Amino acid sequence: MRCQFRDPRQPVVWGLCAGLLVIANAGPSAAQQSPQPQMTQQTQAPTSQQPAATQAPAAPAPSPPVFNRANEVMPSWLRIRGEFRERVEGFDGAGFADNREDLYYLSRVRLNATVAPTRVLSFQVQAQDARVAKKTVGPTGTPFKAPFDLRMAFADIGDARTPVVVRVGRQELAYGEQRLLGHVSWLNAARTFDAAKVTIRTPAFSVDAFGASVVRITDGAFDRSGNGNRFAGAYATTRKLVPLGTVEPYVFWRRDVNLRTETATFGDLNQTTVGARLAGRMPGRLDYGVEMAVQRGSLGTDDVEAWAGHWQLRESLPGAGAVRLVGEYNYASGDANPTDGVRGTFDQLYPTPHDKYGLADQIGWKNIHHLRGGVELTPMRGLPVTADYHSWWLAETRDGVYNAGNASLARLIAGAASRHVGQELDVQVTRGLTPQIQLAAGYAHIFTGDFLKQATPGASYSYPYVMATYVFLAER
Repeated sequence: MRCQFRDPRQPVVWGLCAGLLVIANAGPSAAQQSPQPQMTQQTQAPTSQQPAATQAPAAPAPSPPVFNRANEVMPSWLRIRGEFRERVEGFDGAGFADNREDLYYLSRVRLNATVAPTRVLSFQVQAQDARVAKKTVGPTGTPFKAPFDLRMAFADIGDARTPVVVRVGRQELAYGEQRLLGHVSWLNAARTFDAAKVTIRTPAFSVDAFGASVVRITDGAFDRSGNGNRFAGAYATTRKLVPLGTVEPYVFWRRDVNLRTETATFGDLNQTTVGARLAGRMPGRLDYGVEMAVQRGSLGTDDVEAWAGHWQLRESLPGAGAVRLVGEYNYASGDANPTDGVRGTFDQLYPTPHDKYGLADQIGWKNIHHLRGGVELTPMRGLPVTADYHSWWLAETRDGVYNAGNASLARLIAGAASRHVGQELDVQVTRGLTPQIQLAAGYAHIFTGDFLKQATPGASYSYPYVMATYVFLAER
């Protein structure tokens, strides 16, 4: 691992790197140690070989702290919950340039309240305040900062037992593995939509249909949607078509305004994404996941013709440690000719892209071939560890590399001499100390390939983080 930051912040960064060891050595909480069932005369009478005097009763399960039992004194129609998250993260090699490093602090507080006057009618609101401190390199606004505002406020008509549910208001939209549509809650300023959604359920399938507009976070003003942005779609799920698996077909339509065309003019985007996700189990302890999507439409005078795919296999090994091996390949088309009036770069829409193409989030699902191999294991109870290897190549040499947030990192219009972008090694570990407190830490390092060495200064990139999440007012 490379952890090379200069003073005065260097001791803190070494603390980030040591966070993996701190979490690994944290002892399991009492809540994680499942108590043995208390024996009674009705359940298990003592035998002559094991006198009753030697059978000590199991300790009762610990109660949450008083502050986390606020809902016990609330009326049954009102539930509240709070969450505080603090993350220290940094980077070395921003823009793949030497001496561009930073270390900063991300704080986020969320307060939730749910009011359910009847079984089929409920209301939920969530206020959020997200802040960033000590950041000196790069932007400090969205997605790092989201001053106190109303993040969610919606009403539900219907519940899990009714065949139709309607949700109206500011809400999250998340489907499948969230490769195209998700809340991206890893970010300090996570995503929501002003939307109306209808869910229809039958024994054979369920389908969501929605119309929405993404909420844009603004500093000093109420967060608003609109500004010409429109997003609509339908997402279905059925377990009847594939044994031991689900099939999830979907269609999304996106409209936006004042986007740049290939001829450097500005036009409106009208784009349709049609795809499907399949996931399930196979013989031999194998799980699989497949997702493919095709995009067609127009942006001003340009035509949109793009597609992407995701293919994954996981094998669960027998024995201790809950070891799983993971292998996957991801592809997203790029633009072969930046002046032919055909936009071939896949649009990943509104995803939750964190750690899907590398923990450092320097690569997104656009113009890329991506190979991933990894291992997931739990060497100690309550201590899951993951380690991954990534390698990337350009799909089209005249297109560029885009990060997880859709921003272009590097591009050579005349064409790159090499398609190989680079490689990344990741390690992550989490530890639940109590049902209310969870720790996590990780480290990622990118080794630049020939393309990045040609298109950028070519320095390697490192990303460490340590994070703590505390739930209050509720049990978990």
